[in-house]
Amino acid sequence: MNQPPIHYIKAEFIETDTGNKVSRRATIAGPQNIILGGKTIISNGAIIRGDLRRTGPGHAVVISIGRYCLIGEGCVMRPPYKTYRGNFNYYPMKIGDHVHIGANSVVEAATIGSHVDIGKNCVIGKFTIIKDCARIADNTILPPNTVVPALAHFAGNPGHFLEDLPETAQENVELYTKQYYNRFQALEQQ
Repeated sequence: MNQPPIHYIKAEFIETDTGNKVSRRATIAGPQNIILGGKTIISNGAIIRGDLRRTGPGHAVVISIGRYCLIGEGCVMRPPYKTYRGNFNYYPMKIGDHVHIGANSVVEAATIGSHVDIGKNCVIGKFTIIKDCARIADNTILPPNTVVPALAHFAGNPGHFLEDLPETAQENVELYTKQYYNRFQALEQQ
């Protein structure tokens, strides 16, 4: 089943040497603190807050995103934060490979594993941990500190366990992200 290409105007995206495609209409704050693994697409209106980092000298990786990740339109990704012993601090966010984050979702997770599918309009609370091969349904709100086990499907407000996913979830998400990336093709502007 061949799906049609998804066209974008070449002038509206920046393509890096490692194949990342970043919309010029996305807001990437503190890019020196963000690592993109390669072949990741960051859509229009996405906001990635690499400027929110621990205080103190030196470089700090604030947000690490793996390979073949798809960040949907209007997503907001910011590192989790808390006050500990009277000190306010941000903590790093790590996202694995083959992660799809749907449009208009807000993510403040500590860790998102690989082969994870997050739907549209979701809120992923501070310090949430989502294990490998999990699915978060559209419009789900995960409270802070939620742990989503591997191969679990969560939905609702607040997000709760719905069902176990088949072991093919890994291959399905990997196939989807790779196909989407390959179908995402530039159009030269006339």
